[in-house]
Amino acid sequence: MDEREFVEEAGLVFEQRGMPRMAGRIIGWLLICDPPQQTMQDLTEALQTSKSSISTATRLLIQFGLIQRVSRPGERRDYYRMDADFWARAFENGVQQFVNFRQLAEKGLGLLAGETPERKARLEDMYDTSLFMEQEYPALLERWHQLRKQRVDVIK
Repeated sequence: MDEREFVEEAGLVFEQRGMPRMAGRIIGWLLICDPPQQTMQDLTEALQTSKSSISTATRLLIQFGLIQRVSRPGERRDYYRMDADFWARAFENGVQQFVNFRQLAEKGLGLLAGETPERKARLEDMYDTSLFMEQEYPALLERWHQLRKQRVDVIK
């Protein structure tokens, strides 16, 4: 696999998660590029796309806290880089999805109150799975933070 293939695959993976493909391509490039901070021009050249496509996608990624726009003293242009806690932040945002799914299932079950168990089964499965993940996911994230801290402490 070469760099272009990696970037395209990243675009597809993030697109499957609900992001625009270009945002995924930018993430893919920022994961492998050297130097790790890239200008708008660097991104347009590397991804062979328009400045407006990059601008739209970087604004979205900044809004979600997945990348950062930084400046360097004495330079007029901005640089983009991965947020230091990109992966932790990306997965922490997932907790809210479980809450949203559980709440939707609760509303659906309220709507189907008094209906047959067969008709409610899909919503009950949605509710049970979402509640389980909502309760268990934070502990998993906490374990990750502890492991990451241990790794950082060893490096220091």
